[in-house]
Amino acid sequence: MNFARREPRWAVTFTLLLALIAQVIPLPDWLSVVRPGFVALVIIYWSIYAPHAGGIFAPWLAGIALDVFKGEVLAQNALAIALVAYITMSLHQRLRNQTLVQQSLFVFLMLSVNEVVVWGIEGWSGHSVASPWRWIQPMIGAMLWPFVALLVGRTHTRT
Repeated sequence: MNFARREPRWAVTFTLLLALIAQVIPLPDWLSVVRPGFVALVIIYWSIYAPHAGGIFAPWLAGIALDVFKGEVLAQNALAIALVAYITMSLHQRLRNQTLVQQSLFVFLMLSVNEVVVWGIEGWSGHSVASPWRWIQPMIGAMLWPFVALLVGRTHTRT
């Protein structure tokens, strides 16, 4: 049986492009502080529900694109998002059986890991570290998780 056909690769590509656009659209400063990591949220979704569709390459590529568009240290978001994807993929069978509220707690943890990695790389590279408000983004992302999971879930049929 050919499992490659069952993987929603086009849906992964489409939703990652939408998440990338949502992540880099210019917003006022007060609103950009609370913008969740849409790319990380979509990567977490695909790492739970279709871990083989994008593997580690799709998160890495999405992170590189995010670094280029935002003008940040090259590969900092790629490393952070790939790490989040790896952890999520390794636990995907446990996570897909949890409720969306329980998954939200895991999403909060993964978005926090993402922020810690980016924060560490910014500090080590001598770049200005963003405001302490950056730590509210994982909370907002976790609150939005049920909506993101339902919206992205409409792009394919779950197996």
